[in-house]
Amino acid sequence: MAKLKLKTHSGVKRRFAVSGRGKILRRKSHINNARRKKRRAVKGEFDTTRPIHRSFRQRVRRLLPYGGA
Repeated sequence: MAKLKLKTHSGVKRRFAVSGRGKILRRKSHINNARRKKRRAVKGEFDTTRPIHRSFRQRVRRLLPYGGA
């Protein structure tokens, strides 16, 4: 019997990245909303990716079965 391939969720594939060590990284939200009103430090944080919270890890892993590349 052939081995079943799992489908990668295309929305999650675009929104998350997997680091070299296997951490799932996300972008900060509200990046396009009212940037003139935000502090300079907050606007600088938009350029970086940060790891997702551990409570979401298993859910996103299920949607990215092959690492999301």
